[in-house]
Amino acid sequence: MLNWLRTFRRTRRSPRTFTPTGSMMALAGLGSAVPAARASTLPSVDRALLAVVFALVLIGTVMVYSASISLADSPRYNVATTHFLARHLLSLAIALCAAAVAFQVPLATWQRLAPYLFVGALVLLVLVLLPGVGKGVNGAKRWIPLGFLNLQPSELMKVACVLYAANFTVRKQDYMHHFGRGFLPMAVVMGAIGVLLLLQPDLGAFGVIVAIAMAILFLGGVNGKLFAGISGALATVFVLVIWLSPWRRDRIFAYLDPWSEGNALGKAYQLSHSLIAFGRGEWFGVGLGGSVEKLHYLPEAHTDFILAVLGEELGLAGVLTVVVLFYWLIKRAFEIGRQAIALERTFAGLVAQGVGAWIGVQASINIGVATGLLPTKGLTLPLMSYGGSALLSTLVALAILLRVDRENRVLMRGGRA
Repeated sequence: MLNWLRTFRRTRRSPRTFTPTGSMMALAGLGSAVPAARASTLPSVDRALLAVVFALVLIGTVMVYSASISLADSPRYNVATTHFLARHLLSLAIALCAAAVAFQVPLATWQRLAPYLFVGALVLLVLVLLPGVGKGVNGAKRWIPLGFLNLQPSELMKVACVLYAANFTVRKQDYMHHFGRGFLPMAVVMGAIGVLLLLQPDLGAFGVIVAIAMAILFLGGVNGKLFAGISGALATVFVLVIWLSPWRRDRIFAYLDPWSEGNALGKAYQLSHSLIAFGRGEWFGVGLGGSVEKLHYLPEAHTDFILAVLGEELGLAGVLTVVVLFYWLIKRAFEIGRQAIALERTFAGLVAQGVGAWIGVQASINIGVATGLLPTKGLTLPLMSYGGSALLSTLVALAILLRVDRENRVLMRGGRA
């Protein structure tokens, strides 16, 4: 109390030199004040957040190995049983190194670099479409082969979009209620990204990127009526894109009735086998490694439908564990963001909440697709599915989130971020 009174007297004499201590921590701590005398005992890293991320990565690595082990005897791959596990571990090592570097970069530097990173990601989206540069798989041209890693520019664009949208919102804070100056420039940028992604084609990634940008604009204070109108316009655009594309339209109709004679062995083949996997898993699963659906019945079992294999082998208990971990991670990201905004660090706060929105939207879509709640769409489950670029971008984004939290803690100690 004496420390607090001394701080209060100092701030009354020179309010411009105020540094956050006990009273500010009561505001930034989201309902729980931390006494200034104990501020120095705060850990520099959120260990609980690290533990949740580590748990999701560990579960994902185990399930990638389990889901991909049967691909060794597939004529399509003809590889060793540990091929996909080895590549996943290599991607994980690269992603962890990149995350370690990203964690060392201050948020002020990320804010300065945001426009350049966005332009760089946009250039990569153009390069992947050039003949001889991009690599096509199953009719989609989304990867740039680098030998040790197939780089997917759309995944890097998600990180760039979080940073760019947060920086845009901070710069245009005075115009968030105006369509022309507050939203139209971002709409043009999103339109350019949409054109490039639909040429690949990758409607799922475009949906996630639009969701990230819209979430950050909403959290940044865009006019409510304007936001509702924009959301309606975007929904109309997505419906038109789906309706004008026969194969996308067929997927929607197949999703509505996956068990019909034509759909179960056709457009809804993946969904029907995913539902069979969940049904076989029941409460506690058939046991780790015991999945039948991964034995060449369920396509892309180690990527888009890894949750179905997890549900079959670990049951409802395993699925609920993953859902709870994602819920805690997303909730914590928004708490860190609110804490940063309370400390008058708007850019950092919007970045943190943007990362939470990204992981929340993508995880929700993947889980919804696997369980039949949403139409089939090729999106990986963050931190768990096989895929080097997705793992790289997600871990870098989470490293930036941890950096936001670390700078918050430094400020609450009375230091400088």
